[in-house]
Amino acid sequence: MAPPIVFIHGAFCGGWSFDEFRTAFEGAGYETHAPNMPHHERGADLELLAQTGVDDYANAYVHYARELSEPPILIGHSLGGLVAQLVAARMKAQALVLLAPSAPWGVPPTTINETSNAFGVAMLGDYWRRPIPPDFRIARQTTLDRLSRDAARRAFARFLPESGRAIMEVVHWWLDRTMAAAAPAYKIAAPVLAIAGGQDHVNSATTVRRIAARYKDGQAQFHEFPEMSHWLIGEPEWRDVAGLSLDWLAAKGLAPKSSKKKKPMRLFGLGGERPEA
Repeated sequence: MAPPIVFIHGAFCGGWSFDEFRTAFEGAGYETHAPNMPHHERGADLELLAQTGVDDYANAYVHYARELSEPPILIGHSLGGLVAQLVAARMKAQALVLLAPSAPWGVPPTTINETSNAFGVAMLGDYWRRPIPPDFRIARQTTLDRLSRDAARRAFARFLPESGRAIMEVVHWWLDRTMAAAAPAYKIAAPVLAIAGGQDHVNSATTVRRIAARYKDGQAQFHEFPEMSHWLIGEPEWRDVAGLSLDWLAAKGLAPKSSKKKKPMRLFGLGGERPEA
Protein backbone atom coordinates (compact mmCIF):
# COMPACT_ATOMS: atom_id res chain seq x y z
CA MET A 1 0.00 0.00 0.00
CA ALA A 2 1.11 3.55 -0.68
CA PRO A 3 1.36 6.03 2.20
CA PRO A 4 -1.87 7.87 3.05
CA ILE A 5 -2.27 11.42 1.80
CA VAL A 6 -3.20 14.32 4.07
CA PHE A 7 -4.52 17.38 2.25
CA ILE A 8 -4.00 20.70 4.06
CA HIS A 9 -6.29 23.51 2.96
CA GLY A 10 -5.58 27.21 2.67
CA ALA A 11 -6.78 30.31 4.52
CA PHE A 12 -10.53 31.00 4.75
CA CYS A 13 -11.23 27.44 3.59
CA GLY A 14 -11.74 23.93 4.95
CA GLY A 15 -11.06 20.38 3.86
CA TRP A 16 -13.99 20.77 1.44
CA SER A 17 -11.74 22.76 -0.91
CA PHE A 18 -10.07 19.50 -1.94
CA ASP A 19 -13.32 17.60 -2.59
CA GLU A 20 -12.93 17.52 -6.36
CA PHE A 21 -9.13 17.43 -6.42
CA ARG A 22 -9.07 14.36 -4.15
CA THR A 23 -10.97 12.28 -6.68
CA ALA A 24 -7.87 11.91 -8.85
CA PHE A 25 -5.81 10.55 -5.95
CA GLU A 26 -8.51 8.23 -4.68
CA GLY A 27 -9.01 7.01 -8.23
CA ALA A 28 -5.32 6.16 -8.33
CA GLY A 29 -5.73 4.05 -5.19
CA TYR A 30 -4.57 6.39 -2.41
CA GLU A 31 -6.16 6.65 1.00
CA THR A 32 -6.85 10.37 1.46
CA HIS A 33 -7.68 12.64 4.38
CA ALA A 34 -8.63 16.32 4.40
CA PRO A 35 -9.18 17.47 8.00
CA ASN A 36 -10.02 21.07 8.81
CA MET A 37 -7.59 23.38 10.55
CA PRO A 38 -8.68 24.20 14.12
CA HIS A 39 -11.85 26.35 14.26
CA HIS A 40 -12.46 26.12 10.51
CA GLU A 41 -16.03 24.92 10.49
CA ARG A 42 -19.46 26.56 10.59
CA GLY A 43 -20.32 27.72 14.07
CA ALA A 44 -16.70 27.73 15.29
CA ASP A 45 -15.77 29.88 18.27
CA LEU A 46 -14.35 32.99 16.58
CA GLU A 47 -12.67 34.18 19.77
CA LEU A 48 -10.67 30.96 19.86
CA LEU A 49 -9.95 31.31 16.15
CA ALA A 50 -8.54 34.79 16.74
CA GLN A 51 -6.09 33.35 19.28
CA THR A 52 -4.93 30.55 16.96
CA GLY A 53 -1.74 30.80 14.91
CA VAL A 54 0.08 28.77 12.30
CA ASP A 55 1.98 26.94 15.03
CA ASP A 56 -1.35 25.65 16.35
CA TYR A 57 -2.39 24.65 12.84
CA ALA A 58 0.81 22.69 12.36
CA ASN A 59 0.53 20.96 15.74
CA ALA A 60 -3.02 19.88 14.92
CA TYR A 61 -1.88 18.21 11.70
CA VAL A 62 1.10 16.59 13.42
CA HIS A 63 -1.29 15.07 15.95
CA TYR A 64 -3.63 13.92 13.16
CA ALA A 65 -0.83 12.43 11.04
CA ARG A 66 0.63 10.46 13.94
CA GLU A 67 -2.68 8.61 14.27
CA LEU A 68 -2.36 7.24 10.73
CA SER A 69 -0.91 3.85 9.84
CA GLU A 70 2.36 5.38 8.61
CA PRO A 71 3.90 8.79 7.90
CA PRO A 72 1.82 10.45 5.19
CA ILE A 73 2.33 12.35 1.99
CA LEU A 74 1.39 15.98 2.65
CA ILE A 75 -0.33 18.03 -0.05
CA GLY A 76 -0.93 21.64 0.93
CA HIS A 77 -2.50 24.56 -0.91
CA SER A 78 -1.61 28.21 -0.21
CA LEU A 79 -1.40 28.65 3.58
CA GLY A 80 -1.69 24.86 3.73
CA GLY A 81 1.52 24.62 1.72
CA LEU A 82 3.33 26.50 4.46
CA VAL A 83 1.67 24.42 7.18
CA ALA A 84 2.76 21.26 5.34
CA GLN A 85 6.38 22.44 5.62
CA LEU A 86 5.93 23.21 9.32
CA VAL A 87 4.56 19.70 9.86
CA ALA A 88 7.38 18.07 7.89
CA ALA A 89 9.92 19.94 10.02
CA ARG A 90 8.42 18.29 13.14
CA MET A 91 7.79 14.73 12.00
CA LYS A 92 8.56 12.38 9.15
CA ALA A 93 6.63 12.89 5.94
CA GLN A 94 6.99 10.71 2.85
CA ALA A 95 6.75 13.63 0.42
CA LEU A 96 5.50 17.21 0.13
CA VAL A 97 3.41 18.57 -2.73
CA LEU A 98 3.15 22.35 -2.31
CA LEU A 99 0.45 24.00 -4.41
CA ALA A 100 0.95 27.78 -4.63
CA PRO A 101 2.36 27.69 -1.08
CA SER A 102 2.66 30.65 1.23
CA ALA A 103 6.26 31.50 1.99
CA PRO A 104 7.89 30.55 5.30
CA TRP A 105 9.36 33.11 7.69
CA GLY A 106 12.27 34.94 6.09
CA VAL A 107 11.20 34.60 2.44
CA PRO A 108 10.22 38.10 1.21
CA PRO A 109 7.61 38.86 -1.47
CA THR A 110 8.93 39.00 -5.00
CA THR A 111 6.20 40.88 -6.86
CA ILE A 112 4.29 44.15 -6.62
CA ASN A 113 1.04 42.20 -6.23
CA GLU A 114 2.33 40.38 -3.17
CA THR A 115 3.60 43.61 -1.63
CA SER A 116 0.28 45.30 -2.39
CA ASN A 117 -1.62 42.44 -0.74
CA ALA A 118 0.49 42.80 2.41
CA PHE A 119 -0.15 46.55 2.44
CA GLY A 120 -3.89 45.95 2.08
CA VAL A 121 -3.88 43.64 5.09
CA ALA A 122 -2.01 46.28 7.12
CA MET A 123 -4.81 48.76 6.36
CA LEU A 124 -7.21 46.58 8.37
CA GLY A 125 -5.86 48.03 11.62
CA ASP A 126 -5.19 45.69 14.53
CA TYR A 127 -6.30 42.71 12.44
CA TRP A 128 -3.97 40.32 14.30
CA ARG A 129 -6.22 40.56 17.36
CA ARG A 130 -9.40 39.33 15.68
CA PRO A 131 -10.80 37.01 13.03
CA ILE A 132 -10.86 38.34 9.46
CA PRO A 133 -14.09 37.72 7.51
CA PRO A 134 -13.82 36.58 3.88
CA ASP A 135 -14.41 39.23 1.21
CA PHE A 136 -15.87 38.16 -2.16
CA ARG A 137 -14.39 41.09 -4.06
CA ILE A 138 -10.88 40.23 -2.89
CA ALA A 139 -11.38 36.49 -3.39
CA ARG A 140 -12.72 37.11 -6.89
CA GLN A 141 -9.73 39.27 -7.81
CA THR A 142 -6.98 37.14 -6.32
CA THR A 143 -8.05 33.54 -5.78
CA LEU A 144 -11.17 32.62 -7.73
CA ASP A 145 -10.35 34.83 -10.71
CA ARG A 146 -10.31 32.05 -13.32
CA LEU A 147 -13.63 30.52 -12.30
CA SER A 148 -16.94 31.52 -13.82
CA ARG A 149 -18.89 33.96 -11.68
CA ASP A 150 -21.38 31.25 -10.68
CA ALA A 151 -18.59 28.80 -9.78
CA ALA A 152 -16.80 31.51 -7.83
CA ARG A 153 -19.99 32.31 -5.93
CA ARG A 154 -20.51 28.64 -5.06
CA ALA A 155 -16.95 28.27 -3.80
CA PHE A 156 -17.01 31.53 -1.88
CA ALA A 157 -20.27 30.56 -0.16
CA ARG A 158 -18.21 27.97 1.74
CA PHE A 159 -15.44 30.37 2.78
CA LEU A 160 -14.97 30.99 6.49
CA PRO A 161 -13.32 33.62 8.72
CA GLU A 162 -9.57 33.31 9.17
CA SER A 163 -7.35 34.00 12.15
CA GLY A 164 -5.85 37.48 11.97
CA ARG A 165 -2.98 36.22 14.09
CA ALA A 166 -2.17 33.49 11.55
CA ILE A 167 -2.37 35.98 8.68
CA MET A 168 0.05 38.31 10.47
CA GLU A 169 2.52 35.48 11.11
CA VAL A 170 2.60 34.74 7.38
CA VAL A 171 1.99 38.05 5.56
CA HIS A 172 3.88 40.28 8.01
CA TRP A 173 6.30 37.66 9.32
CA TRP A 174 8.97 40.27 10.13
CA LEU A 175 6.69 41.57 12.92
CA ASP A 176 6.45 38.15 14.56
CA ARG A 177 9.17 37.76 17.18
CA THR A 178 8.19 34.12 17.76
CA MET A 179 8.97 33.25 14.13
CA ALA A 180 5.93 30.97 14.11
CA ALA A 181 6.06 30.56 10.33
CA ALA A 182 9.71 29.45 10.28
CA ALA A 183 10.15 26.10 8.52
CA PRO A 184 13.91 25.39 8.40
CA ALA A 185 14.61 23.47 5.21
CA TYR A 186 17.41 21.51 6.84
CA LYS A 187 14.85 19.91 9.17
CA ILE A 188 12.78 18.59 6.26
CA ALA A 189 14.04 15.36 4.72
CA ALA A 190 11.11 14.61 2.40
CA PRO A 191 11.26 15.19 -1.37
CA VAL A 192 9.37 18.32 -2.40
CA LEU A 193 7.32 19.23 -5.46
CA ALA A 194 6.44 22.93 -5.63
CA ILE A 195 3.78 23.93 -8.18
CA ALA A 196 2.89 27.50 -9.10
CA GLY A 197 0.45 29.32 -11.34
CA GLY A 198 1.99 31.83 -13.70
CA GLN A 199 -0.94 34.23 -13.18
CA ASP A 200 -1.04 33.90 -9.38
CA HIS A 201 -1.51 37.24 -7.60
CA VAL A 202 -1.27 35.76 -4.08
CA ASN A 203 1.84 33.56 -4.09
CA SER A 204 3.63 34.25 -7.33
CA ALA A 205 5.58 31.73 -9.37
CA THR A 206 8.82 33.58 -8.57
CA THR A 207 8.12 33.30 -4.84
CA VAL A 208 7.22 29.61 -5.13
CA ARG A 209 10.44 29.03 -7.07
CA ARG A 210 12.33 30.77 -4.25
CA ILE A 211 10.63 28.49 -1.70
CA ALA A 212 11.77 25.42 -3.65
CA ALA A 213 15.30 26.82 -3.86
CA ARG A 214 15.59 26.73 -0.05
CA TYR A 215 16.04 22.98 -0.18
CA LYS A 216 19.29 21.18 -0.90
CA ASP A 217 20.18 20.29 -4.48
CA GLY A 218 17.95 17.60 -5.89
CA GLN A 219 15.46 17.59 -3.01
CA ALA A 220 12.88 19.95 -4.51
CA GLN A 221 11.41 20.25 -7.98
CA PHE A 222 9.53 23.26 -9.29
CA HIS A 223 6.86 23.38 -11.98
CA GLU A 224 4.85 26.32 -13.29
CA PHE A 225 1.51 26.21 -15.09
CA PRO A 226 1.74 29.53 -16.97
CA GLU A 227 -1.99 29.94 -17.59
CA MET A 228 -3.16 29.14 -14.06
CA SER A 229 -3.76 31.42 -11.08
CA HIS A 230 -3.97 30.69 -7.34
CA TRP A 231 -6.87 28.20 -7.14
CA LEU A 232 -4.82 25.31 -8.52
CA ILE A 233 -7.16 22.78 -6.92
CA GLY A 234 -10.26 23.97 -8.75
CA GLU A 235 -9.42 25.86 -11.94
CA PRO A 236 -10.25 24.25 -15.29
CA GLU A 237 -6.78 22.65 -15.50
CA TRP A 238 -6.82 21.14 -12.01
CA ARG A 239 -6.60 17.63 -13.48
CA ASP A 240 -3.26 18.56 -15.03
CA VAL A 241 -2.01 19.63 -11.60
CA ALA A 242 -3.24 16.39 -10.05
CA GLY A 243 -1.77 14.34 -12.89
CA LEU A 244 1.64 15.95 -12.55
CA SER A 245 1.56 15.32 -8.79
CA LEU A 246 0.60 11.67 -9.28
CA ASP A 247 3.36 11.13 -11.85
CA TRP A 248 5.91 12.72 -9.52
CA LEU A 249 4.82 10.55 -6.59
CA ALA A 250 5.07 7.47 -8.79
CA ALA A 251 8.59 8.49 -9.84
CA LYS A 252 9.46 8.69 -6.13
CA GLY A 253 8.20 5.13 -5.60
CA LEU A 254 5.16 6.28 -3.64
CA ALA A 255 2.37 5.12 -5.94
CA PRO A 256 -0.10 2.42 -4.90
CA LYS A 257 0.78 -0.97 -6.31
CA SER A 258 -1.69 -2.54 -8.68
CA SER A 259 -4.37 -4.57 -6.94
CA LYS A 260 -4.99 -6.74 -9.99
CA LYS A 261 -4.36 -10.42 -9.36
CA LYS A 262 -2.19 -12.29 -11.77
CA LYS A 263 -3.87 -15.15 -13.62
CA PRO A 264 -2.76 -18.47 -12.07
CA MET A 265 -0.29 -20.43 -14.16
CA ARG A 266 -1.24 -23.98 -15.17
CA LEU A 267 1.51 -26.52 -15.47
CA PHE A 268 0.76 -29.78 -17.25
CA GLY A 269 -2.92 -29.45 -16.47
CA LEU A 270 -2.31 -29.02 -12.72
CA GLY A 271 -3.38 -25.99 -10.75
CA GLY A 272 -5.02 -22.85 -11.96
CA GLU A 273 -8.57 -22.67 -13.21
CA ARG A 274 -10.65 -25.75 -13.86
CA PRO A 275 -11.03 -26.37 -17.63
CA GLU A 276 -14.47 -26.01 -19.09
CA ALA A 277 -16.39 -29.22 -19.72
